[in-house]
Amino acid sequence: MTSTSQRPVPLTLGQAPSAPASLFSPGHPGFEVTAMTPERLGGEALELADAVSAEFAGVGRLGVAYSGGVDSATLLALAVRALGAQSVVALLGVSPSLARRERRLAHQVAEVIGVRVLEVPTQEGENPEYQKNDGTRCFHCKDELFTRIGDDVVGAQQLDAVAYGENADDATRHDRPGAGAAKRHQVLRPLSAVGVTKSQVREIARQLSLPVADKPAAPCLASRVPFGQEVTPEKLRQIDDLEDAVYEQGFSDCRVRHHGAVGRIELPTEELPRAMEPAIREALVAAGKETGFQHVTLDLDGIRSGLFSLQILGRGERG
Repeated sequence: MTSTSQRPVPLTLGQAPSAPASLFSPGHPGFEVTAMTPERLGGEALELADAVSAEFAGVGRLGVAYSGGVDSATLLALAVRALGAQSVVALLGVSPSLARRERRLAHQVAEVIGVRVLEVPTQEGENPEYQKNDGTRCFHCKDELFTRIGDDVVGAQQLDAVAYGENADDATRHDRPGAGAAKRHQVLRPLSAVGVTKSQVREIARQLSLPVADKPAAPCLASRVPFGQEVTPEKLRQIDDLEDAVYEQGFSDCRVRHHGAVGRIELPTEELPRAMEPAIREALVAAGKETGFQHVTLDLDGIRSGLFSLQILGRGERG
């Protein structure tokens, strides 16, 4: 059975979603799936899956840098299809920049794929170059992850290679400094190597019945802190707590941008009216103040994925 959640659920004032709007809601229909369905691959998706499998030639045991998002989950599933579950390890980097709900979801999705998750503690937050939060922050984060994998995991797990889920669209973007860390550590990029785009990744994931096939992008919590402002564990905790509170109100997606005393909530534009319902508004304000913000605001411009990175590049993107 494939996920029935294709798009964020449109919400208007006084209207509740007909099904849980987010994968973080218990009972989301995506988790009616108990195992992936590689036998359902067909057409272009099958051709691309086979091309990705060919990238694993000569690899006996593979580690996949895994976050639970659609790209890394699809790569993980294709690796299991090609090499077998006993020859693949999902490597989940864990630090304060990983949202608690994303950590839980990553384990749930790995169960559907049928592979075990090895958590890899990372300490990027102790690196002054990461803390200062400039345009190279993502490089230092990925460099720390791949260094920890190389130093602590490759030998212990007898891995022949490590791969991560860069797709062909990512490879053309200029706001992905983490890609430089992958090159530095000689990490495989099978999806982008064979030209699999984001939309194709999602279609492969749908045919595999992965619950995250239509999951919105979920950058790390540090991406919610404006460039030039220090990233700290306390800021990340505040963001994580308030975003959890937003999801508890049934919204399909959100970002909480950290502006010191102000927590700025971004929601899909079609869901903005619902945030103004008195009970929901009061719950969000109370949650924000409980987590340490003095003021809680709602951004009328909606969600803009990669907002702070794209401001540096001089443009903004919806999503």
